[in-house]
Amino acid sequence: MTTALEQRTNMVDSQIRPSDVTDSRIIAAMSAVPREQFVPSALRTLAYADQDLQVIARDGKRPARYLLAPRTFAKMLQAAEIDSGDIVLDVGAATGYSTAVMARIAQTVVGLEEDERHVSQATKALNTHSIDNAVVEQGSLTAGVAAEGPFDAILLEGAVDLIPDALLDQLKDGGRLVAILEEGEVGRGVVVKRSGTSFDRRVVFDATGPALPGFQRVAAFEL
Repeated sequence: MTTALEQRTNMVDSQIRPSDVTDSRIIAAMSAVPREQFVPSALRTLAYADQDLQVIARDGKRPARYLLAPRTFAKMLQAAEIDSGDIVLDVGAATGYSTAVMARIAQTVVGLEEDERHVSQATKALNTHSIDNAVVEQGSLTAGVAAEGPFDAILLEGAVDLIPDALLDQLKDGGRLVAILEEGEVGRGVVVKRSGTSFDRRVVFDATGPALPGFQRVAAFEL
């Protein structure tokens, strides 16, 4: 039987490296963090599959939550250009996997989730792995965590139709926000960089992903 470590190594060698992810810190972090321990036990055999993985089921009005496919997540990390002294906001931390990976690269990571149960689950996972430079806060995903900012980098862990000004305002000068922006039928990984009061957006790769709750445009009412 293939071990989790072997699956993790295979994920890096077959999904991450061939996707032009060359940052050795990202490769090291994703090689070290046990992704299978951040998913429900029934899904651990799929933890390293090349797909978005639902880790929290829909519950009433609470939407399902996902981990982005490893390739997509790694490419977003590389686009964010996170440095060892950076403070990072992880919007849509879900079970805490993305926060745990970034904690091995950045100085401090603030994860954000709306549901208290998700916050508790992610916090427990981070504590289990003795990650002491990351915390998961509860609050609106679209509002960010202004009290902990400004941030050097912000990652949105899902596909969005729009990027709220509230999040852009929490970037430091020179800070980067990375998201999967869906425009019509097309999804692209984009980086928005702040320069003073201006924001420059560039497309870095084609991408798809599950919708991040709260970031969808409201259809206009027409008579």
